[in-house]
Amino acid sequence: MRPVAGERLPDIELPDHTGRVRALSDVAAGDPLALLFSRGWWCPKEQRHLRELTAFQDELEVAYARMCVISVDPPEVQAAFRAGLGARFTFLSDAAREWVGRLDLLEDTDTIHNPYRPTGVVLFPDLRIHRVYDGYWYLGRPGKEDLRRELREVSAEIRDDVERS
Repeated sequence: MRPVAGERLPDIELPDHTGRVRALSDVAAGDPLALLFSRGWWCPKEQRHLRELTAFQDELEVAYARMCVISVDPPEVQAAFRAGLGARFTFLSDAAREWVGRLDLLEDTDTIHNPYRPTGVVLFPDLRIHRVYDGYWYLGRPGKEDLRRELREVSAEIRDDVERS
C-alpha cells in the first residue's frame, strides 16, 4: 500500500530515537504532521534535506504542526544524527524493515542498505494523507515552502471543521 492522497496511513508503531515504541498518531498528537521517509544518516542528500527542514522546526512548533522522520537506521544512530542536526522532532526507527515493504517504499536501486525511497507525506491528525512527495530525485522532496503551504491547507481545513461544530 504505497501512500496515496485521500487514503489513511496505518498507525505505524516503531521505536523512536530513544528506543521507546511510539504510534504515529501519538507523534501527531492532534496536529498536522509532515512525515518524511528517509534513506538514512549516511546519504548526503538526506543530510542536506534534513538540515533545511531542521531550520523550519521553530516555525512548526508555534504553528501547531509536527514533523517526523522514519528511516531504517537503528535508534542509537538516529539519536546521534538527530543531535548533530540540532533537531527536536521525532525520528522513528524501522531497522527491522517491518514497514518499508508493507508501504511499498523500498528504494529498489540500493540493495546494500535496503532503505526507504525518500518520500514526504503531509498528514491530517487522523493520518489521512493530504499530499505525497516522491523524493527519489532530490528536487522531488518537499522543502520548507512546500510543507508550509501543505500544512497551511491542512490547518485551515481543521480550523474550519472546528468552527462549524
